Amino acid sequence: NRKGNFMDNNKRKFVDKFTMFAAKLGNEIHLRSLRDAFATMMPLYILAGLAVLLNNTVFTWIFSGDTLANVQYWGTVIANGTLNVSGLLIAAMAGYYMAQNRDFKNPLSAALVSMATLVVMMPNTVNVQDVNGNLVDVAGVLPFANLGTGAMFAGIIIGLLSTEVFVKVSSIKKLQVNLGDNIPPAVGSSFNVLIPVIIVMSLFAIVSALLFNITGMNLINLITTFIQEPLRHISTGLWGCIILYSLGNMLWFFGIHQSVIYSSILEPLLIINITENIAAFNAGQEIPNIINVSQVATFGLIGGSGSTICLLIATFIIGRSLVTKNVAKLAIAPGIFNINEPVIFGYPIVYNISLIIPFVLVPAMGIFISYMATVTGFMDPCVVQIPWTTPPLLSAFLATAGDYRAVIVQAVIIILGILIYIPFVRINDKVLAKQAELENSKMQEE
Repeated sequence: NRKGNFMDNNKRKFVDKFTMFAAKLGNEIHLRSLRDAFATMMPLYILAGLAVLLNNTVFTWIFSGDTLANVQYWGTVIANGTLNVSGLLIAAMAGYYMAQNRDFKNPLSAALVSMATLVVMMPNTVNVQDVNGNLVDVAGVLPFANLGTGAMFAGIIIGLLSTEVFVKVSSIKKLQVNLGDNIPPAVGSSFNVLIPVIIVMSLFAIVSALLFNITGMNLINLITTFIQEPLRHISTGLWGCIILYSLGNMLWFFGIHQSVIYSSILEPLLIINITENIAAFNAGQEIPNIINVSQVATFGLIGGSGSTICLLIATFIIGRSLVTKNVAKLAIAPGIFNINEPVIFGYPIVYNISLIIPFVLVPAMGIFISYMATVTGFMDPCVVQIPWTTPPLLSAFLATAGDYRAVIVQAVIIILGILIYIPFVRINDKVLAKQAELENSKMQEE
């Protein structure tokens, strides 16, 4: 008993420490701000994906020639207002939520400074081709290359950094301009941060000027080359993605939402990948990223975290426990739309050692199989960001812009997932039966 109590105490201590660490990580202010920023922008990415999908599939089936070009103008301007300015928008959103999480009273001014600072850090001239194919320098333009998907990581870093500096400078009371109470609140708020705005923007402008005059480069190119691309290739490579995603799913065992790792660390990079894919697909270019947020969600999140639609089907096939079968009946409807809290907490997955292995393994298998199917050319890469509630099979068709082979791949993953879950469902049933037996024996003794 002493030995058992000692092991139980150690287990509880480990779980408590791990839970505290995961909670602190998920609540880290920069990651939390980033998560909120991307969540706010999600409707724009979904709209962009749907517009590109219609432009390059449905419209081409119906129209042709000049009529097709005229109709596709609709999708082009939507792409311009979403994908092609996404770096600028994410800078503003990151600044806004960073200021809000710092309890700054005027987060809109922080968003304004973030967006303006990103433009300050952009090159003043760009190289373009003239009619003869010669490269010439053009001043006074902001190309989509510096505003859109290629500048998203720079927008994140500059947005967070400029806001930190701005909030710090704004906290210095001597720099605040107070015009009194007899003026409109918006005017008072603007003058209150007037000097901090001037200081922060001027500081970043000095950095931009020094970089250009000394190295001939700009901060956006430096961030993209030395931070964004190396980090993205490691985290959103096949094995990096599987490891991070599996760690996130493993947190469910301790009752911790997987968004602690996924939404804060992995998802922002996956979103950058899908926005690049959407832009490339819209331009008729080669698709650059196999691993992206749509690919992970479509093939590694079937029915929710742990691909639990496979668990529910396995339960219907061979389940013997009335408890889990009843939970499965209640959970199947929301599960079709990838909502699986009834499974997570009702089956349950939390603190259930019997099911944690397939819960982590099946999504990793789905990501791997879909990756290999794409690499080998069996199916097209994911180029559309679809709503996360899109049901299985339909999600594969839409995410790949209408590739029926992706539906076959997803169906194979579901079947394999069911087969993997089946033996663990049997184990779980036996555990539940044994627990019920012990409980009944205990009640009879009393």
